[in-house]
Amino acid sequence: MSTIFSKIVAGDIPAYKVAEDDNFLAFLDINPLAKGHTLVIPKKEIDYIFDIEDDEYLEFFLFAKKVARSIKKCIQCEKVGIAVIGLEVAHAHIHLVPINSIYDIDFSKPKLKLSEGEFKMIAERIASKV
Repeated sequence: MSTIFSKIVAGDIPAYKVAEDDNFLAFLDINPLAKGHTLVIPKKEIDYIFDIEDDEYLEFFLFAKKVARSIKKCIQCEKVGIAVIGLEVAHAHIHLVPINSIYDIDFSKPKLKLSEGEFKMIAERIASKV
């Protein structure tokens, strides 16, 4: 099975990347709840986050922490919220969402419509702080 996220890892689908290492990738969500809404994924395709081996799971969250700190430096927000839902794409991923209230991370809310230029600017700003 090859998910949309695996295709992004392979370079078959473009993404607004903000951070990458040998095992993980972070890129902007193209249907964001807020400017700076970022997805963090393991490069290895695994569906369920709690099936990730313990050492990789720790590395995954440490990578996400580094990305979240970069988002906080670039996007005006009180905190960077974290959500793991796991139903929309069969590839483990973490949502990092800049928030100022608990309601800012409500996935039923309408998504922002950003231009390609806005996505590129936000991705470059976050990437420069990782």
